[in-house]
Amino acid sequence: MMFFKKEERMKPKIKNLNGVNTKKIINKDSFFVSPSYTRLYPFVIKKGKGLWVEDVDGNIFLDFTAGIAVNSTGHCHPEIVKVIKKQLDKFIHMSGTDFYYDLQIELSKKLSQLYSIKERSKVFLCNSGTEAIEAAFKLARYYTAKKRNIAFEGAFHGRTMGSLSLSKSKDVHRYGFEPLLEGIIHVPYANCYRCKYEETVYRCGFKCVDKVNEILESDNDVAAVFVEPIQGEGGYIVPPFGFLRKLRKITSNYDVLLIVDEIQCGMGRTGRMFTYQYEDIKPDIVVLAKGIASGMPLGAVIAPDRIMSWAPGKHATTFGGNPLSCVAALKTIELLEKGLIHNADNIGTYLLCKFNEIVYKYPFIGDVRGRGLMIGMEIVDDPYAKRENVVLRDRIIQKCFERGLLLLGCGKSSIRFSPSLTIKHYEADICLDILKSVLKEI
Repeated sequence: MMFFKKEERMKPKIKNLNGVNTKKIINKDSFFVSPSYTRLYPFVIKKGKGLWVEDVDGNIFLDFTAGIAVNSTGHCHPEIVKVIKKQLDKFIHMSGTDFYYDLQIELSKKLSQLYSIKERSKVFLCNSGTEAIEAAFKLARYYTAKKRNIAFEGAFHGRTMGSLSLSKSKDVHRYGFEPLLEGIIHVPYANCYRCKYEETVYRCGFKCVDKVNEILESDNDVAAVFVEPIQGEGGYIVPPFGFLRKLRKITSNYDVLLIVDEIQCGMGRTGRMFTYQYEDIKPDIVVLAKGIASGMPLGAVIAPDRIMSWAPGKHATTFGGNPLSCVAALKTIELLEKGLIHNADNIGTYLLCKFNEIVYKYPFIGDVRGRGLMIGMEIVDDPYAKRENVVLRDRIIQKCFERGLLLLGCGKSSIRFSPSLTIKHYEADICLDILKSVLKEI
C-alpha cells in the first residue's frame, strides 16, 4: 500500500485517475450490481487507514465521507480491528433472538446508561438504521395502540416501506412505491434558510412546532412524532436552539411519544454522544445506527422499560446484535468517550468557522451550517432567490475528487462534510485548501 510512514503526514496523491483497474471493476459492476445505487464519481477502494483511502489504481484520497458518516473511528482503526479479530476466534453468530450471549447484554447495558442513568431502559439491536426505525415504528404503535404518526418534510428515516413512509427528503425515494403506509402526517421542519412561513429565526417562535400542536389538538390517534435533531439526507439542516425543547414539551402535553432519529447525527458526530443532548431533553425512544460500530452493521432502539414492554415474538431479528458488531460498538463507544467526541467538537468548530469565512467570497454558496463534524454547504444559483444549483454542486464534488478529496452531496444541492471523528487539524486544512482551489477555479 502506498500510505506514508507513520510519522509522516499524509497527503493526496493522484497519478492515474479513473485508471484501467477502476474502469474494469466499474464495467463489471454495471453487469451484476443493482442500478439503484448512486455513484457520483469513479472511486473504487482498495484499502483504507484513518481518513485516507487508496483506490485500485494507486491514487490516495482524503475521505470526508466516512462511508456516509459510518466510520466514526476512521478506516480500520487498530483497536476496532483487534477486537473483531479476537471475537472471530470465539464465535461469529448465534442469534440473540433465540439464544443468549453476554456481548449483546453488555452493549445493551452501555447504551441504556448513555440514554439515561435515572430510568431503567432496554435496547433492541438490529442491523441498520431503517430496521431500527421500523422497530421504533412498531413499538410506538404497540405501546400506544394508536395508528397515526407525525414526521417532518425533508426527513430521511430509511428506504423500507415503513421508514420510507416517514421520509420526505427526495421524490426519487418515494416515486414508484406508492401507496405507502397510511396515517403519516408531514409538517415543515425548522429549516430557517428556507422557512416555509417566510419568518426569521428570531421572530418565528417555531411555527413548525405550532403546526404539530395544531394537529395534536384535533387528533387523539397520534402515536408518535419522529424527528432528526439535524436532518441528514435532507441537507444537513440544523434547527435553531429551542426547536427540540418545544417539540418535547408539546408531545409530553398530549402524551405522544417523541422518537429521535440519531442514526446519522448520533454517536459523537456533532460533539455530543447524542445531538438531542444540546437541548437537554429526554426523548421517549432513541434510534441509532451508522457510526455506532465503526463500519460493522448495527442498529439500535433504546426506550424506557415501561415502553419497551412488548411480549416475546412481537418483534425479532436473526442477525441483529451480531457478536462482531457488538464488540466493535463497545470499543467504538470507549474511543468516543476517551476523546473522539471532544475532537469532533473541536475540529468541527474550526472547520465551520473556516467555511463561514469562505461564504462571503462566493455568491453561489447560499448557506453553511452544522455542528461538530456534521457540516453542510448549500449551493445555489443566486444568494437572494436561493434556487438550488444541483449541477454546480455536483461539479464541485467532482473537482474535489480530481484533487484527492472525497465528498458526498445531501439534500437537493448541498455538500456534506462528515469525516471520521479521528480527524487531525492538518487533515482539516487539506480539505480546506482543496475546496478553496476548486471554488476559486469555478
